[in-house]
Amino acid sequence: MTNAHVIENVRRVATCGTGAPLLGTAMRELGVLADDPCVAVRDGRVAYVGARKDLPAEFAKAQRIDGKGGVLTPGLVDCHTHPAFVKGRAEEFAMRLAGASYEDIAARGGGILSSTRAVREADDATLTAQTTRNLLRLRRHGVVVAEGKSGYGLNLKDELRQLAAIRDAGELADMHTVRTCLAAHSLPAEFRGNDARRAEYLRLVVDEILPAAARGGLAQRADVFCEQGVFTPDETRAIAQAAVRLGLQVTIHAEQLHLTGGASVAAQVGAASADHLEFLDDAGARAMAAAGTCAVLLPGSTYALKMDRWADGRRLIDMGLCVALATDFNPGSSPVANPAFVMNLAVMHCGFMPEEALVAFTADAAHALRLPAGEYGVITAGARAAFALWDVDHEREIAYYAGSNLCEAITCPGWRS
Repeated sequence: MTNAHVIENVRRVATCGTGAPLLGTAMRELGVLADDPCVAVRDGRVAYVGARKDLPAEFAKAQRIDGKGGVLTPGLVDCHTHPAFVKGRAEEFAMRLAGASYEDIAARGGGILSSTRAVREADDATLTAQTTRNLLRLRRHGVVVAEGKSGYGLNLKDELRQLAAIRDAGELADMHTVRTCLAAHSLPAEFRGNDARRAEYLRLVVDEILPAAARGGLAQRADVFCEQGVFTPDETRAIAQAAVRLGLQVTIHAEQLHLTGGASVAAQVGAASADHLEFLDDAGARAMAAAGTCAVLLPGSTYALKMDRWADGRRLIDMGLCVALATDFNPGSSPVANPAFVMNLAVMHCGFMPEEALVAFTADAAHALRLPAGEYGVITAGARAAFALWDVDHEREIAYYAGSNLCEAITCPGWRS
């Protein structure tokens, strides 16, 4: 059979469901197969998953892929990243170690504005090359789908350049990308100083940047950083509503450093997710639950910023929300490209069980991005053949070995066909 493969000699296969988000206690039910399992692929799609002794005869002559006795999971879905940057910010890392806060660094011209200067100064080839490098860092840790945000351009030209770089880098890195316009990431330096300039930038985002990003599918989503000193709840609502009118999916950075009401705004505008949520209150959580807005937790940034308050994942899981995890990979507040380390942080600080952490990076992360049900984040008939193979004896060890990269391989036979 042409274009057919069988992945065999695997210890366990964690299917992570059949495509629907896993909520509440179902987040611990990974649909694990452990009786000499195998996965058969035809034309880039899963055709069979089950015991090798029951493998359909049509796959008898299919190409074999050796699983090396590891654990096979869906390829990871990283549903919140900022990969389109051209240089790190290790100097700010040193400043934080010396006691400076995120707000202190931003006030000194660092933070987002530092990355903005670097992006604006880089030519297209450099921006695409560095974005590809960043996506490959994620891929080496098991990621097959990455949501990628702009937000370091902060003008029409450079926001679009970032989105194009994420698109092109995804092809070069052999990853599926979901592109998010985050022009409302910060107020650019040239628009600071008075209310009139601030209003002018908001008009630029709503009237020019978002429409251009939506045109031709360059972006599929829009995001707003709702936070003290950044964008207010009213501004967030206006930008999000403009994005919805353009047909863009919406997500919102909410309740990261303070309780601002961003989660409630996310629920009001029908956002697919609200992300961060360290300071989320019960009212915001209930509003998200009622609206079907997913909670995307980013403990890598909590860790990197040395925050004392972690998002309460246990509470959100028990409330029945769809809860996902992501790296928030970026050069400032989360220089973390290892999802397994983020899973460990979620287990150690946010109340997750190891099985829940894996679901949060697969099936539930796919739902947070509103990817087509059953396409990514699961191993089920019809799903994309995009898997991660782990050098572990049990899937809970992915979160257990803190900081290690135990991803043996990314196996994607024909998945782009």
